[in-house]
Amino acid sequence: MGAFSDVRESLRYLFADIIGEQDGSMPHLPAGLPEAAVPVASDAIHLLIEYQGTRYAKLYVDRLKRFVGKRGVDDAMLLDIARLMAMRMSYEDAIRIAQLKLLELEAYPDTPRADDVRKLRLDEMVEALPTVVAEPLLDVLNWLGWVHKRVSIHFSTASRFSIRRLKIEASLKRWRRYSIRYSKERDWVERWLHMVDRALTKQPAAARAIVDTATMVQGYGDAYRYGLADWHAIIDGLAKPTFDGVLRLADLAGAIAEARAAAMPDPRQVALKRKIAEIRARGTAAETDTAAE
Repeated sequence: MGAFSDVRESLRYLFADIIGEQDGSMPHLPAGLPEAAVPVASDAIHLLIEYQGTRYAKLYVDRLKRFVGKRGVDDAMLLDIARLMAMRMSYEDAIRIAQLKLLELEAYPDTPRADDVRKLRLDEMVEALPTVVAEPLLDVLNWLGWVHKRVSIHFSTASRFSIRRLKIEASLKRWRRYSIRYSKERDWVERWLHMVDRALTKQPAAARAIVDTATMVQGYGDAYRYGLADWHAIIDGLAKPTFDGVLRLADLAGAIAEARAAAMPDPRQVALKRKIAEIRARGTAAETDTAAE
């Protein structure tokens, strides 16, 4: 029943897009938004409408509202949240790369057209498809051992055929919010904002460091996967246990900076895990010393 529902929703959205049904009215900037953040939030709304539609831009506005006027959130922090959230909500998948190539062609039609080759992983390409289609394909790729296989994809505007192909790829954005990747990104953004919120309550001095961790997750391919894995390692190893009261870190911001400096493009995360263990050991030792006194 769940699979049928996914297909039905995908088809409804597709047909609505074809006949020109709009997502809704233009989102408005949150009330009380500081003047310094207005240009950033306004640009983000336009970006996300282009990226996915007005409903998606409204989701951005709703998320941003949670921090407008919130205790401990100054103008600079709110501006960073607005900027970094827009960056993560417009994550780079094959659909987005095709969109950007077409926008580039539109803006600079007379520029010599070079072939743009990107190295993408099979799993991230499949995860951009609706879940009902992606899951069986991922099962097959996993069985073949090809899930992490890298493939070269051409995003070219050098010919009419290649431009037409880009337009087809870009049009797949109508399916994006029913994809595995969309669901994962939605959950990630929500967890990031939740951790910022917890920092403001539990250790306000670390809130800026938590906000800035969003810069760890960028791009596509291996760089994206490594950054995402490192982010989870730092949050799960340092931030969350500190907020839960399991780990005593008086300077969580410093600990995060120290861990980030140790992160390398390593799928095994050897240096990062060693550093996190070292920081945790220091925190445990400090707690023991305090108890002994």
